[in-house]
Amino acid sequence: MDLVYPQIITGADLLRGIVKLDELAPLLQKRGARSAAIVNSRLYGVRSFSKMLLKYGIQPVIGLSVYVTVEEKDLLVYVYAHNQLGFSNLMKMSSAISTREEENLPLAWLNAYRESCSIVCAVTDSSWANYRSDEVIRQIISRGDSTSAFIGIARPAGVCHPEEEAIIQLAEDCGLRIAACQETRFLHLEDFPAYEVASAIRNGYKLNDPQKPPNRYRQAYLPEQNELLKWFRDVPQWLQTMEELLGSCHVELSKGPFQMPVFPVLDGQTPASLLAEKCLQGLQKRFQQIPEEYMDRLHYEISIIEEMGFTDYFLIVEDYVQFAKSQKILVGPGRGSSAGSLVAFSLGITEVDPIHYGLLFERFLNPQRVTMPDIDIDFADNRRTEVVNYVAETYGKQYSAQIITFGTLSTKAVARNVGRVLDFTSEEVRFISNALNRGLSFKDSVQQSQKLQDWIAVDPRRALWQQAAEKLEDLPRNASTHAAGVVLSSKPLVHFVPLQLGTEEVFLTQWAMEDVEEVGLLKMDFLGLRNLTLLDRIRSMIQYNKKQDIDFEKIPLDDEAAYRLFKTGDTTGIFQFESPGMRQALKTIQPDDFKDLYSVNALYRPGPMEFIPLYSRRKKGQEPTVYEIPELQPILSDTYGIIIYQEQIMKIAVEIAGFSMAEADLLRRAISKKNQQILEEERQHFIAGATKKGFDQFKANNVYNLIVKFADYGFPKSHAVAYTLISYRLAFFKANEPLYFYAAYLSSLTGSKEKTMELIREIQAKGIKIAPPSVQRSRFGHTVEGDVIRLGLGAIKGVTYNFYQQLAEAREKNHWNSMFDMAIAMGADHFTEKALIPLIKAGALDEFGETRSVLLASFEAAHSHALFIGDDAFSDQFQFNSRPKYTPGGTMDRMTMLRFERDTLGFYLSEHPIQQLKQHSSDNIHSIDSAVTMRSGTKVNCMGLILSVKRIRTKKGEAMAFFTLQDESEEISCTVFPKLYAKISIHLTENQFVQVAGSIEYRNQSVQLIVDRCIPLSPEAK
Repeated sequence: MDLVYPQIITGADLLRGIVKLDELAPLLQKRGARSAAIVNSRLYGVRSFSKMLLKYGIQPVIGLSVYVTVEEKDLLVYVYAHNQLGFSNLMKMSSAISTREEENLPLAWLNAYRESCSIVCAVTDSSWANYRSDEVIRQIISRGDSTSAFIGIARPAGVCHPEEEAIIQLAEDCGLRIAACQETRFLHLEDFPAYEVASAIRNGYKLNDPQKPPNRYRQAYLPEQNELLKWFRDVPQWLQTMEELLGSCHVELSKGPFQMPVFPVLDGQTPASLLAEKCLQGLQKRFQQIPEEYMDRLHYEISIIEEMGFTDYFLIVEDYVQFAKSQKILVGPGRGSSAGSLVAFSLGITEVDPIHYGLLFERFLNPQRVTMPDIDIDFADNRRTEVVNYVAETYGKQYSAQIITFGTLSTKAVARNVGRVLDFTSEEVRFISNALNRGLSFKDSVQQSQKLQDWIAVDPRRALWQQAAEKLEDLPRNASTHAAGVVLSSKPLVHFVPLQLGTEEVFLTQWAMEDVEEVGLLKMDFLGLRNLTLLDRIRSMIQYNKKQDIDFEKIPLDDEAAYRLFKTGDTTGIFQFESPGMRQALKTIQPDDFKDLYSVNALYRPGPMEFIPLYSRRKKGQEPTVYEIPELQPILSDTYGIIIYQEQIMKIAVEIAGFSMAEADLLRRAISKKNQQILEEERQHFIAGATKKGFDQFKANNVYNLIVKFADYGFPKSHAVAYTLISYRLAFFKANEPLYFYAAYLSSLTGSKEKTMELIREIQAKGIKIAPPSVQRSRFGHTVEGDVIRLGLGAIKGVTYNFYQQLAEAREKNHWNSMFDMAIAMGADHFTEKALIPLIKAGALDEFGETRSVLLASFEAAHSHALFIGDDAFSDQFQFNSRPKYTPGGTMDRMTMLRFERDTLGFYLSEHPIQQLKQHSSDNIHSIDSAVTMRSGTKVNCMGLILSVKRIRTKKGEAMAFFTLQDESEEISCTVFPKLYAKISIHLTENQFVQVAGSIEYRNQSVQLIVDRCIPLSPEAK
């Protein structure tokens, strides 16, 4: 008798099982198993299961655990697919279960989808209690072939079910064979504690909770063959039945053909004619007279697109891009290799002219390398969902879905989750989180940490923590929606992939990206880009204030003010150009035109960045540009003889070796794989082509070596150009409309204290005034008023958009002269302590002419006044006769006022409190912004506020610390070594004011202050 395993629930089933495939398959092979069946609650992980078992020579069987509803009771059955039709029906079952709130399957639906499937009624499962009757069984098998239905009996660890004799009789009465069952949720008996932990994580309880549900799966491991034979020794035919059942199941989950969606066209029209018509119209909008070069390229691209069968795809992309633009949803200028297509440019899918920038269509679509086209589109991230919903509504919800992604238990996540269900203290969880190395697996991290090993050794609970965390690491914890992926099909998707409920009424695939692409479905990326939202905010504010329409494509690419920002590294808020290293690269290269900008963008990556100094020297004429052969000059002159782009490699292959563009693209891909055999084959191919064109063999070999050298560094020029356009547009507005740029950028940083403070310092350094929030003037986000930036009410902690809407509606009706007017206008229901106190503390009511202490003291009177006036029929008369007075509130010292600002806004607005302390200091105090520019070893004396503290122990076990110090000008990292730390550790707390003396030091290109002395300061000591 062959060994088979009929019910394996893998780790893909979101902690319902903890079986890992890379452990399961070798174990099955070692034991000589013939077949094994996956029966997860959804079709999660079935393709990986199938591939892994086939790799180890084991027959995979695809099944599903289904709770079928009979007489209002959900009963567990296992459904197995015999063939492709059966698997198609399993996908429908899994989809039906996952798109219903109850997560079960009505009996009628089971009957509708049961063709080419076998059903095993798991009658020994607890769900069948009180329902083990021939009437129930006959309802389940009534519509199907009785030979494809079975009674399943389990004997976990050899223990018979109390009703087994009755169940055997039931099977006989119904004329059904009995199949042996053994559910496997973990591999080894000793893994049960880890499985129990997984169940607790999944269901949200702690293991020491007396109310926790009982765990019925203590014996749900993968038994040896001799154990199964022993458990069923009196009924070996049951094992034989299950072996025969699994042996009859043959489902191939191979790679499927492309499932290209269809674009609807009018009668008498074809997708090809429509595409050509739309492209021509698009080019005519861009050119008064279309150049011949463009027409030739257009006809060529359209012919390739038709030949490859992608015409409908381009029309679909054009359709949803035009929808977005019609709804004022900002669309990116292009992304990836698709920016190399003139068809995409003509249709308005991209804004990059591929001929002007020397971009290659074959880098995007190669007729000799047939793959699915990949046009990724960026949308403003706050409106991306509208486009996804449009596609679902336009092409049908059954034909489109977003792609699932699974959140896994990473090293630190598994440590925290297991610690939580074992009821570890917050201190213990914090300790293990800090002790684990993020770059290592959990197991390796523990093995390399003596501190962790010692900590684990003293408590058996910690040993369980270690065991469970090792077992559960990397398992899927939860399902969510992929940030970008959307699939579209010409037939209902359920024919190709199981579905489940998603968000925004759009279905979600049950398979992740790789599996979805493997079945041949077209995947489209709808990406949400925060920087497009920033550009959109700038555009909207300018349109609202200045009544100017902004067309991003008409922004000149030679604006001197914008290039001054890049040359000086003034690139805070400029997409892709913000990092310190990138700023230094900009200062080195001194970009004069758009070409320099996208070259810097492509160069600033590990590897090619070593050529930045060479690029700069050659650009400035400090070093001659040399070429291996003169014929390289037309290709490499723009980049001063340096190969930066993949497109340059392709052009070299075409011009020097006589390759076609399609062959050149294949060469580019082959070289990048670094396979020595392929490298040599391509070398001979290249040299043969070059000598045929009359080039010296030695020089041709040198050119090939040059290509190989730069192949790793080559960046898609199409992507560099398209994404640098976004960066340039942001810089254009920062240089020419700084108020609108900063107001919009400040709004995008809401919730990030450090970045907000950094930006406010920059704004103030440029002489731009920031006005406090105002209940009379502020909108929800930050706005521009004349020559100042007005903070929005949304920046105040606790102010919701719903409250702002109520406030905005109330203030439209009349002008407020006092807090009492505001209270009446808003009504007592909305004029609440929770909403108003933060507004007062942030200074949003200062315009009423009273101090914040008076306003705080008068809140109750204003609220009572609103209650008194609000519902009275003669409220106008009451308002005329009743003029309540403010309550005296005493005086609020400056430090308290500033602290209130920081509490409510997250930053100091009026001034940094350290300025008050500096004014009363007799010492010579350095500002931090001056300290960070000083040479290494320079002694400095600074005052500031401690923002954060990190305490560590040295290899010798001595305590020391790092802290971030902030004053009104800048922040700096400070290091306190053990000797000083022992004296001052008590003062190193967040929000503590200190005076620090020490010396400047540079480490890993970052400046830090080595502390020699640290004195706590009292804000009251003025």
